[in-house]
Amino acid sequence: MALTLSAIASSNLFRRKLPIVGAFCVLTFGLSNLSVPFTNTGFAHSLPFAPLFRSKLVGERRSTSVSRIRMEASNKIVPTIVVYVTVPNKELGKKLAGSIVKEKLAACVNRVPGVESVYEWQGEVQTDSEELLIIKTRESLLEALTEHVKANHEYDVPEVIAMPIVGGSSQYLEWLKNSTRDE
Repeated sequence: MALTLSAIASSNLFRRKLPIVGAFCVLTFGLSNLSVPFTNTGFAHSLPFAPLFRSKLVGERRSTSVSRIRMEASNKIVPTIVVYVTVPNKELGKKLAGSIVKEKLAACVNRVPGVESVYEWQGEVQTDSEELLIIKTRESLLEALTEHVKANHEYDVPEVIAMPIVGGSSQYLEWLKNSTRDE
């Protein structure tokens, strides 16, 4: 049974604004701006309007490498990372943070006290109070930073976890570049 446009327009469904607004947002902003898991399965590519968004959906997979290449080519911005390191106490946190900045392995280290870590070590679940170091540095310095942490840390296996910085204040990123050594 086919519905006419006037029948749809006069129905209660049409009067509800939220579904229409939601559909408008999807059509206007595209599926690539939504955080939905089906974009990796190909389902979104089979939708009738997907060709409108296909370049954005495919482009998302390459965006990290493209932005990294663009950042490397720029004189102002270099690939940067945030590194997390936990330490057992305030004294080691202060000492390690100071030596990292002094050696120009990072531009800045934030010390966050009062972190409680729950982890498995040697077959047993452990709970320890620690301090978290949030380290901002160049991606190219990760290996040297990791070696510095290992050499100056009490733990047998210190945590060193790096995540890319994909954007931010260009002035801050320029300062980060100028405050760290080249390699």
